[in-house]
Amino acid sequence: MFSKQQGKTLLRLARQSIEVELGITANDSIPDEALDDPLLRQHQGVFVTLNKKGMLRGCIGSLLGVESIVDGVRRHAVNAAIHDHRFPLLTTNEAAEVEIEISLLTLPQELEYSDGVDLVKKLRPNIDGVILKVPGGTGATFLPQVWEQLPIPEMFLDQLCRKAGLPAQSWLNSKLSSKLSEKLRVQTYQVIHFTEASA
Repeated sequence: MFSKQQGKTLLRLARQSIEVELGITANDSIPDEALDDPLLRQHQGVFVTLNKKGMLRGCIGSLLGVESIVDGVRRHAVNAAIHDHRFPLLTTNEAAEVEIEISLLTLPQELEYSDGVDLVKKLRPNIDGVILKVPGGTGATFLPQVWEQLPIPEMFLDQLCRKAGLPAQSWLNSKLSSKLSEKLRVQTYQVIHFTEASA
């Protein structure tokens, strides 16, 4: 289990990484020993989310632990600030206005379901992050925090399908089309998350 102090360290690291990228002088440097923490050096899926006045301003991460948590926070913080194609580049003036949130993911697990009704029954709002994958194609995910904006499972799944480039109610179909022999693949995961607002 991660402590509040470890969360504060990761949030400071994310903000410092963004400030360095934007050419802002960082005032709150992190001691090297804080980043040498064995828990923060383990490999785990990480997402960094930027919010501005309660609205999403950037969110990028990786579902699997392809690198250490420390390296993932550094990389995804910068990517959320300047490489999220949904938003313009974060400006130096905006940097002070965004609130940073870091999510540490458990390993995604397959969710077996028979049809759309069964899928809705098996999802756990406010607990599960959901990954939706088209067989042999694209995919998309929503972190568990998205349940706050989309608390009804059907709405949640509709928007996740749209994010994956599919018609909203594709999750209702046992098969996407007669050409596909497989239904949508669904995985779930949970997160520990830290925000600057509660740090």
